[in-house]
Amino acid sequence: MPTPSFAWIDQQYDREHGDRYATHVRALQTVFTETYGDISPVGFACTAWRLATLPYLDPGYVRLHRRVISAVCERNPWDGSLTARIQLIAPPPEPLAKTQVWGRDRGWKGWPVVMGQYLEPSPEELSRFPFVRPLLLIDAPVPLTDLPPAPEEAGPELAALATRAVSVLARELNELMGPVISALESD
Repeated sequence: MPTPSFAWIDQQYDREHGDRYATHVRALQTVFTETYGDISPVGFACTAWRLATLPYLDPGYVRLHRRVISAVCERNPWDGSLTARIQLIAPPPEPLAKTQVWGRDRGWKGWPVVMGQYLEPSPEELSRFPFVRPLLLIDAPVPLTDLPPAPEEAGPELAALATRAVSVLARELNELMGPVISALESD
């Protein structure tokens, strides 16, 4: 069975809507100001990723697996490396899953799923039932090897460099998180 994708770039939607990520990057080029001329590609890549995902671009240029609540790229303050902080919807931990005694017949619910998508419970549901919705928090270093350098200033290459940075991050995060998603989906 193939490993499910953690993240993918929706090239077709982007093209059909006038290269909207590139347009978005050019319109928000001042967001990159602190990263221009940086010797490290980390700040630039993190900013490019942020602009490519929800809620900054809706729908995102980068689409994420249905279990992903958030996927943020940050500069590690310790050494300047790139760290991904990811929140995933997870199944209940084994002690809760193997018995319902802890629930005392109160009608506990898990993550609502509609047409295969995980949703937040509605205010009405929250007024009627208790919910236990497990999350898995993952912090992991991401290699910098293929990231493009940060540009010296805003220019015509900005959108192409941002697109390349996002592509590299999506590839690296797929390699890192694909097996985790696969394990969660097989549960």
